Amino acid sequence: MYVQPKTHMANKPRKLKPNGETNSRQPLKLKGKRVVSSPIRNLRKEDGEAVLPVRTRPNQNRHIPHPSASRPQTQAEETDLIYGRHPVLTALENQRRFNRIWITSRLRYDPRFHSLVLQAKENGTIIDEVEPKRLDQITLMANHQGVAAQIAPYDYIDLGELIAQAKSATDPVIVVADGITDPHNLGAIIRTAEAIGAQGLVIPQRRASGITSTVMKVAAGALQSFPVARVVNLQRALEELKASGFWIYGTAATASVPVHTVNFSGPIVLVVGAEGEGLSMLTQRTCDALISIPLQGKIPSLNASVATGMALYEVYRQRWLSTLHFDQLTKISLKKEE
Repeated sequence: MYVQPKTHMANKPRKLKPNGETNSRQPLKLKGKRVVSSPIRNLRKEDGEAVLPVRTRPNQNRHIPHPSASRPQTQAEETDLIYGRHPVLTALENQRRFNRIWITSRLRYDPRFHSLVLQAKENGTIIDEVEPKRLDQITLMANHQGVAAQIAPYDYIDLGELIAQAKSATDPVIVVADGITDPHNLGAIIRTAEAIGAQGLVIPQRRASGITSTVMKVAAGALQSFPVARVVNLQRALEELKASGFWIYGTAATASVPVHTVNFSGPIVLVVGAEGEGLSMLTQRTCDALISIPLQGKIPSLNASVATGMALYEVYRQRWLSTLHFDQLTKISLKKEE
């Protein structure tokens, strides 16, 4: 009886060639009943091509960009920022006005800070309880010691006082900025409003730029004679202006009433929103009328400061036409006599 001898080929692993694979790839190996896969076989298909899986590693040997290089500037990153326990504590004890204070929970309830922080909050300062990592970002990794604050370089006026001052003028105009976060835009609005003849500005406390050093620089001295009120609730402030006899006009790109068709008479408030976002829905509902500036080009909206200037000019153009200017009438009559 003849028995076929066993050869070494019987123990040799068999090669499996999956569909679509070439012979150049490393094959799977069968060892008994267990399938062993080489790491290079863990491929995924993307657009018909095999792609190796990407394994992320911890932040070892990886370049981490500086915080100021990867995120936009906020109002907390202005030059008005102070940090450290002693500088902030000294400023609080001297009743220095702040726009905002960032403080850790541990330090906020420290006996040295607690009562002073509460007093600053009552005076209109925004208190943000944050983690130390957030303070690292705000101070650009400086030694903040758990607290940082933005000094308010401008002394805001009370809304009631602003209304009283404005009503001393004939047909006063007050500008309200809803959600203007760019300090350059806010400074340009202030400069334009003061130059054309508005009586003041109202800005919200949250989600908007305050009067920072950048705003003061762009305003080019207008803030020396132009009052600004900062309010906690913008809708409540608009209702207070209504109760004082002001008519509220909001600017909106989608409004159906062109600005040049509106009769701007009596005390009015002109409300402007941020570029792109515009007025919030709550603000729109509070307005008595929504007006728009007709555009003929392809750009759907205007810069907030430009739109403010155009709307304000239309208000004062109408009032100038309705006012008798006797000095100019005298010049015209003299020319006719000649």
